[in-house]
Amino acid sequence: MLMTAAAASNAPCEIRLPALISHGMVLQQGKKVNLWGTAEPGERITAALDTHRASALADQSGRWKVELGPLNPGGPFTLTLAGGTNTIALRDVLVGDVWVCSGQSNMAMTVGPTRPPYFTGVMNYQEELRNANYPRLRLFTVEKAVASKPQRDVNGFWVAARPETVHDFSAVAYFFGRELLRVFDTPIGLINASLGSTTAEAWTSRSALEADPAFRSILDREQAILRPYPRVFREFEKQLTEWMHSSESAEADGRPIPAVPTIPVDPRQNPNRPAGLFNGMIAPLASFAIRGVIWYQGESNSDRPAQYRKLFPTLIRDWRRAWRADDLPFLFVQLASWGIQYFQLNFPGLREAQAMALSLPNTAMAVTTDIGDGTDGHPKNKQDVGYRLALAAQAIAYGRDVIYSGPVYDSMTVERGAIRVRFKNVYGGLTARNWPPGFRSGFEIAGADRRFVEALVRIDGETVLVWSDLVTQPVAVRFNWKDNPWYHLYNRAGLPAAPFRTDDWADALAPK
Repeated sequence: MLMTAAAASNAPCEIRLPALISHGMVLQQGKKVNLWGTAEPGERITAALDTHRASALADQSGRWKVELGPLNPGGPFTLTLAGGTNTIALRDVLVGDVWVCSGQSNMAMTVGPTRPPYFTGVMNYQEELRNANYPRLRLFTVEKAVASKPQRDVNGFWVAARPETVHDFSAVAYFFGRELLRVFDTPIGLINASLGSTTAEAWTSRSALEADPAFRSILDREQAILRPYPRVFREFEKQLTEWMHSSESAEADGRPIPAVPTIPVDPRQNPNRPAGLFNGMIAPLASFAIRGVIWYQGESNSDRPAQYRKLFPTLIRDWRRAWRADDLPFLFVQLASWGIQYFQLNFPGLREAQAMALSLPNTAMAVTTDIGDGTDGHPKNKQDVGYRLALAAQAIAYGRDVIYSGPVYDSMTVERGAIRVRFKNVYGGLTARNWPPGFRSGFEIAGADRRFVEALVRIDGETVLVWSDLVTQPVAVRFNWKDNPWYHLYNRAGLPAAPFRTDDWADALAPK
């Protein structure tokens, strides 16, 4: 009996599949891939794709997993999963590279505008939608899910990139995948598991958070929020009972009905609950073979940059453990510029914490301070974000000899009242943009009094000379150490320098 996956999911004792394993999916090339689901305990499940074939028995709880491959890129194929009761044929299956795309709202931001207005669409979005005809580029968007323990499945479905579908694609994911498709001409699968205004601890497993005393404050804060809820809810129930009596009395007397008490928000559903999003949106993906991860998050942790120095690397290692791949490529976006603040931010300190994660192997950072928007926390230029991440992927995940990094601070020397700054990743020289004559270069200089002033600068080959008449004995330099920097330094490949400081003074981590 031949059945679709949707029909099979409703039949008892038949093969059932998670949402990821469905029509139109992309499977990872070059690796053994897992296919899994449930069936009758003891039932043998056989999987067949192209020339590959494998089988496994469902265990006592009815769970089964088949390992297929390694697979060569190509397709479309039909993947057949046969059991004793039913057979499922998944159509239009491609084999290529699969990337998980996660983070907060700048990863969730869609190519087209949303209604009611939240995202206003990327720049030139009408043209992007018209030209979005890439049937070998597929997106799976994971629906929001917060859970106290790791889940086995998510809600979502695979969609091919076409003019009528790309409107709702994650913009960063789409432009990243489109560039990889252009360069490698192989199918690309994107799994978008992102949610706006979320913290890194929500995307990190509880075991990883509990293992480090540095995160005790995170877990203590969670308990402080969860503990009062039963009492708060009982009080609500009391108010509701009182309201019912008073409303009935008011109705009988012809008086206006009083307002209904507001049900208290259940903190267990808070998307920033530690490990809540890892459990609901990441753990169910970890059996699915992938090429790597792209990540755009940090705004919601910018009030705790010192803690993020440990939290972000912990998250990266945690995901690598989940996928059982110590070398899993993890590429991330450094926070863009932003000037309008609704609460205390420390973007410079958070950017520094992000850059420190580059000490982990197989990581790369896309600098975006030059393409932010001082009045909008969701910059419209997501094309360059995706492009820069794709450059990093080519170097880190695919081993290509490409320039993927802008200038990175290397060292400094004091020379006759000035400081000479040296960089790595110059690639032939430095250039500047938005540097008017005189000050306003993005560079600041300070003496032993730790008072920074805007500096004069001169690009000298592959170095920058920094000085000020107000600082006769300089000891430290900072570059773009602001939430919303305006002046930028580039290498000859056109990639921007990351913000940096040469000092280790604690005031740098205070909100500006």
